[in-house]
Amino acid sequence: MNDPVEYFSSEDWTLGVIGLGYVGLPLAVTASERGLGVIGFDVSGSRCAELMAGRSHVEDVSDGELGAALDRGARFTSDPTELGAADALVICVPSPLGRNRQPDLSYIEAAARTVESVLRPGQLVSLESTTYPGTTEDIVAAAVDRAGLTIDDDVWVVFSPERVSPGDTMKTGEIPKIVGGVTRMSSAVGAAAYSRIVSAVHSVSSARAAEMAKLLENTYRAVNIGLVNEMAQLAFKLDIDIWEVVDAAATKPFGFQPFYPGPGVGGHCIPLDPQYLAWRAKEANFATRFIDIAEQVNTMMPSYNADRIAALLNERGLPVFGTKILGVGIAYKPDIGDDRESASLDVLDELRRRGADVVVLDPLVGDDRIRHHGYEPAGDDLSGYALAAVLCDHEVIDYERLAASVPVVFDARAAYRKRGIEAGNVVPL
Repeated sequence: MNDPVEYFSSEDWTLGVIGLGYVGLPLAVTASERGLGVIGFDVSGSRCAELMAGRSHVEDVSDGELGAALDRGARFTSDPTELGAADALVICVPSPLGRNRQPDLSYIEAAARTVESVLRPGQLVSLESTTYPGTTEDIVAAAVDRAGLTIDDDVWVVFSPERVSPGDTMKTGEIPKIVGGVTRMSSAVGAAAYSRIVSAVHSVSSARAAEMAKLLENTYRAVNIGLVNEMAQLAFKLDIDIWEVVDAAATKPFGFQPFYPGPGVGGHCIPLDPQYLAWRAKEANFATRFIDIAEQVNTMMPSYNADRIAALLNERGLPVFGTKILGVGIAYKPDIGDDRESASLDVLDELRRRGADVVVLDPLVGDDRIRHHGYEPAGDDLSGYALAAVLCDHEVIDYERLAASVPVVFDARAAYRKRGIEAGNVVPL
């Protein structure tokens, strides 16, 4: 390959995607739509079989979109040797926290071993999994060295953080990509490759800068959510409606971005990513005070919500213990069926720990996942509950019927305010 930048900019090369979850599968389908060949790899043979049969397990990829990719020649396999035919290898595997909230890089390390086993000259390797600064150099570049190849002479290595937002209308190809290489040449090659897949690419000077940019994005959100969650508690003490306050402040056309309180923070990014940055900071003997305070506030919000619900029951002469409560919405954000790291579940778990009889209504998450968490799904009859707690406000919920069916609704998401529904028995967070 004489000029890798020109090759990845103009030729119809083949993308290899390692990990076919909520990041990898949309990337694979988008690359196929852009005219590239696609080889998707996942350690789950059953997942690959389902994908090859045209059945998508990711909400943001329809069966129709997947089928079209298959018709264009995309293939999905649990055989890692097939990745040797790809020109670019993109790692899209989970990067969770361990039991003690420390980074768990085991999936990235396993993916790097897969890369090492198939790597050949002329390939680009990109890590998209969120992680702390230095991971791409320490794990992916090290795998290149173990494979006996040289960066820039043989292969190129970059970090390009995933930016998917499940349930949003903006698709993978429409979201600008940050690309940072372990060398300047790697950055140029990576930017050329991603320019074939997405609408805009922003190059940075290093993989470490790209890694930190991703952590800054979600730490910014976590800190501001922590701020408004603390303000919500103060507003309640002062008998002020926090939702009215945020809406009023948001009328300022500059200098203010609205964030809203709720049961806590959930999903695959905001509860996890700041802890990756905080952990790396501790290694550098640096105190991340804003991150730590926001973490404390956000992790205590489920207990605060449970306390508010207990107080509402107490006002009506009811204990938490033995009282039937309807939890409405256990996804981590509205209008998706994803319950990963959901703070809504933390609220219900706390109520159950206190002895409440909790039943769950969430048509998007579905009855199987509700039972997976140890709760009974609600039926069509919404009467018989002492209280309903709206913890995730899906559009499919009939909120007027809900308020008419139960004595009191605790609304942690301002579902009624947002929809202009007036009900005297609704109590906002």
